[in-house]
Amino acid sequence: MSGAAEPVKDVELAINEAAKLLASQPLLAAERAQHILRSSPGHPLASLLLGMARRNHGAIASAIEILQPLAGAHPKWAPAHYELGVTFGLAGRARDAVAALHYAARLKPDIGEAWLLIADHMIALGDPASADLAYANHLAVSTGNPELLAPAAALCDGRHAEAERLLRAHLDQHPTDAAALRMLAEVAARLGRYGDAEDILARCLEVAPDFTAARHSYAVVLVNQNKTVEALAEIAKLLAVDPENPSYRNLQANALTQIGEYEHAIDAFAGVLANYPSNAKIWLAYGHSLKTAGRRDDSIAAYRRSIELAPALGEAYWSLANLKTFRFAGSDIESMRAQIARPDLPAEDRMHFHFALGKALEDKREYAESFVQYAEGNRVRRASLPAEAYVADETTAYVRRNKALFSAEFLRQREGWGCKDRDPIFIVGLPRAGSTLVEQILSSHSQVEGTMELADVGQMAHSLIDRFRKSDPSPYPELLAKLEADEFRALGERYLRQTRIHRKSGAPIFIDKMPNNWTHIGFIHLMLPNAKIIDARRHPLSCCFSNFKQHFTRGQYFTNSLEDIGRFCRDYVDLMAHFDAVLPGRVHRVIYERMVEDTETEVRRLLAYCDLPFEDACLRFYETDRAVHSPSSEQVRQPIFREGVDQWRNYEPWLGPLKEALGPVLETYPADPAP
Repeated sequence: MSGAAEPVKDVELAINEAAKLLASQPLLAAERAQHILRSSPGHPLASLLLGMARRNHGAIASAIEILQPLAGAHPKWAPAHYELGVTFGLAGRARDAVAALHYAARLKPDIGEAWLLIADHMIALGDPASADLAYANHLAVSTGNPELLAPAAALCDGRHAEAERLLRAHLDQHPTDAAALRMLAEVAARLGRYGDAEDILARCLEVAPDFTAARHSYAVVLVNQNKTVEALAEIAKLLAVDPENPSYRNLQANALTQIGEYEHAIDAFAGVLANYPSNAKIWLAYGHSLKTAGRRDDSIAAYRRSIELAPALGEAYWSLANLKTFRFAGSDIESMRAQIARPDLPAEDRMHFHFALGKALEDKREYAESFVQYAEGNRVRRASLPAEAYVADETTAYVRRNKALFSAEFLRQREGWGCKDRDPIFIVGLPRAGSTLVEQILSSHSQVEGTMELADVGQMAHSLIDRFRKSDPSPYPELLAKLEADEFRALGERYLRQTRIHRKSGAPIFIDKMPNNWTHIGFIHLMLPNAKIIDARRHPLSCCFSNFKQHFTRGQYFTNSLEDIGRFCRDYVDLMAHFDAVLPGRVHRVIYERMVEDTETEVRRLLAYCDLPFEDACLRFYETDRAVHSPSSEQVRQPIFREGVDQWRNYEPWLGPLKEALGPVLETYPADPAP
């Protein structure tokens, strides 16, 4: 025998047969492609099939060795560049993948999948703006319906109202058009209407259960609403199809963080970073998980790596400052000043740099300039928010309405309602009032588990508002008057069911440390009458100024103005005093300064209120090894120290507007003002 290759009589038929084997039998597909190439050396389609087959079998490097020269030899052949981009992505070469996919999309703009992959890589590379643009391009080109081109173009251009109008008109005529439903959900999500986006995407997946891009969007909006259990179920479905997808893995890591699975989240972030080591924002998220898990040195190293990769990323500097126990070097301060001096620095980064520099200067006892930096950080943030983000008069009116509804008689008529379980301890109050210290003390008890600031009560209140919106215009909390005893019992049971995902230790009692739950005291009492409620309180000037110099990632918009903080504090004290009057003894108050001065006495009082026996471990709370998800996470890992009590005095010359807004709350502290 001569050993010469036997000619392939019908190359096109052979290629079609090999292509059918790519997904199920890639090794056999590779053999068929090689047979064709022996007969027809350099055949482009056979070479493409061989590269894809090698990739599908897991031989990524070998696939690149085939596809890269193929794309080079055929600069105008989009499939070669697209498949090379896909393979680069699997090899962890994200920037090469994006370049190849962009090239393919320029050659053949209707390759919608190329834009979707580009969006995934840009998210993993820490460029959300480019990811949004790529995703919009994907929407625009992936719809085969010419009627959707106009709304897709509007979405690409940021004309959200026009896109929504066009899509709703189209869906009136075609209510099961999955592509249109997904686009409408994208509009809602971009406008922050995550609940609407969730409902639309759920409908979309009913119509098209195999619509992977819609499922990814669905998982994202669930994570954005802290619906983590549901989100993880959707992410698991996505990863079953594409286990190496960086967007899915990054989303999974963030979701795991939400439910306190920090070690698993750390592992997930590390896995993403193995393929995307140059992504500054993933290093940042990795640092946050390490910090919460108590791995301080590792978190600092992660934040430092983020800064090396992106020196203008202000959030990385603020994350170091937010450790509270970290001290910046002189070179760090110079770098922050240099970034702030840049006229082209984005507002988001500028805000973070101002807050971080304020903390650095405070540690250097340069209080006048430190205050300027804190004030400027708040000014920049306030300017980025819509005017309706926080309106002090609305909070005052809300408190007034709560007081009118929750009278002693109203509560007496509903005595004994709700779920009788005593599992939760709610710690409420202003942020930065010492609630993390109270949580750490209680979590050191053998019968108590600390979780985090759980959003469930607020979300349940919003779900009630949505439920009544169409049938009854009553606002919250007035709509609670329309609920019967069995409904409050069901709500209490729902709360316990929803929060179970956060309970890891098997302890019979757990803590919900959401400070803003003070706005839901009446609701909590009616659905969980045996739950304990602790009001953590600190000197008004100390607490309020601590909020002013603390940048909150989301919410707490009242903290960006000394006047707003003062008024918010007055409203909070007013409502808590009301519940002291109509439900005497229902809420236990912890005064931070008393806890510092006489820790054991206050801890014994706290445990007695919670019906818990005294345990010495509660006095050695700083030895308790647990994840702490708050700005005070490092401070509560140390013994109580008195130095922090009067830090506000260093800034007293600039606190006049705060003092005026606080009024009688400041004059009577720690007692409440007379009604």
